[in-house]
Amino acid sequence: MSKYFIMALSIFGMYSLFGQSRVAVVENQFKVNVLLPGLVYEHGFNDKNTLYSEVSLGFAYRSNYYAGSSWQLYPNINEQFRHYYNLDKRALKGRRVTHNSGNFVALNAIYNFKSISTNNNFSEDTSSFTIAPVWGLQRTYNRNFNLGLNIGVGYNFDKYDNEFVPVINFTLGWVIGK
Repeated sequence: MSKYFIMALSIFGMYSLFGQSRVAVVENQFKVNVLLPGLVYEHGFNDKNTLYSEVSLGFAYRSNYYAGSSWQLYPNINEQFRHYYNLDKRALKGRRVTHNSGNFVALNAIYNFKSISTNNNFSEDTSSFTIAPVWGLQRTYNRNFNLGLNIGVGYNFDKYDNEFVPVINFTLGWVIGK
């Protein structure tokens, strides 16, 4: 009986030892996005929540029956309040959690400035604001190579039309620093 008691006590002790070690997000993290050129700063508030701030260039495709179609280039600001929900589970499975490598849900706010590309067919181009709940993932691999994806459905506000829009953000770049 004492063997079983000692074995149970050891298992309980290991469980409580691992249960108390919580994985936390990185407090300050800078990244460079090369896919859509830009800079990212992610600030950790507590073990699982961060504020993600990105300034980058975006691309858009516009189509209009009268004016035709066009690709546009515009600067944007992307803010997300992220909640990482699977860092502990990834760490227990031996998966990478460095540089906030995990899955998250977020409230996303995007401000798109007026297009900097010139197109006479779309002279009424304006800025817009989109708010959306998103689900995403972020992974950082060897040599700080970073990959991020988040998707959701949001509501877009602009001068002429308010509508539901798909929100997709794919980043490819590097974490700066250790």
